[in-house]
Amino acid sequence: MIRVLNILDTINSGGVERRRLSLAKYLDKSKFELKIICTNAVGDFPKEFEKYGVEIFEIGNLKSIFDYKQHLKVIKIINEFRPHIVHGAVFEGVTMAAVGGFYKQVPIIILEETSDPQNRSWKGNLLMKLLCLTADKVVGVSPSATNYLLNKIKIDPNKVILINNGVALPKNNDDEKIKKLKDSLNIKSDEIIIGSVGRMDSDETKRFSDLIKAFAILNNNDFFVKLLLVGDGREKKNYESLVTSLSLEDKVIFTGYQSDVDSYYSIMDVFSLVSSHESFGLVLAEAMLHKIPIVATRVGGMQYIVDDEKTGFLVNKYDVDTIAIKLKVLCEDKKMRLNFGEMGFEKAFNYYTEEHYVTNIQNLYLSLIK
Repeated sequence: MIRVLNILDTINSGGVERRRLSLAKYLDKSKFELKIICTNAVGDFPKEFEKYGVEIFEIGNLKSIFDYKQHLKVIKIINEFRPHIVHGAVFEGVTMAAVGGFYKQVPIIILEETSDPQNRSWKGNLLMKLLCLTADKVVGVSPSATNYLLNKIKIDPNKVILINNGVALPKNNDDEKIKKLKDSLNIKSDEIIIGSVGRMDSDETKRFSDLIKAFAILNNNDFFVKLLLVGDGREKKNYESLVTSLSLEDKVIFTGYQSDVDSYYSIMDVFSLVSSHESFGLVLAEAMLHKIPIVATRVGGMQYIVDDEKTGFLVNKYDVDTIAIKLKVLCEDKKMRLNFGEMGFEKAFNYYTEEHYVTNIQNLYLSLIK
């Protein structure tokens, strides 16, 4: 049995945690035993891991790379579990995996770059480079992440491997369920729904404000359209205030956090994510698997997921006017929406499912063990 210890930051409901859940679901249990160290486990999401028999060790925040008390906790767990592989993701997880794995001479150390670190300081870049010296392999979750590893911090190309993130296939939602959801949100059958999904913790990153402003421009056109925003966070109140200032209260729907997002994708006609930076953009792949055309910014991993003018439109970040123009094009052209949606589904199904991700990670584990 190959023992694998994944180490990461907070387990909540983000993309990194969801990919670890994919590993819990699909790693071959006849070959692998999986355990997880995290700084904090929040909400109901950790219970999902319990269903698949994965033990989570919650150790508290890593205050700095020199937080020896937290490193000692990691070392203690390594002593008890004796993993063959430590796999660190997110900066805190990478730090703990590199330090603990190197100190305890774990046979295989894998580090994973899960962000699009455009604004990482030179000290952060140097630290990441030093941590990667301990690794047998460094995974980039998108072409932009691997470009950072290879070209920005100059990691040995023999160590770097691209393994695209992946998402779960959508659940089937029957017509009655979709109708009930629309009724509960006061959405009429003839209204076109532009949707977006994401945490509302930082407008500097997700830029829901730009999407709302673009929608305000679009809303002046002569057709029925609403904006559906799925997610929650400390910025939500600011977005609600922006909607009020633009007199869009009856046109913008805030759903708050939803554990089951599939049904919300099912009522969207267009999906838009206009982040200023994004390592991958998991929600884009989710939307494409629901055959929804995309309007997204040309940043990070998103520029590789969306094929411009084939599965959607790519625009420059912060360009509110162009976002509005591309949304208008898709809202007015149903045939284009359907064509883009079909091509998007085909690409997402072939490259961005969680089964693809787990297969690639499992093959990496096995190749390194050999």
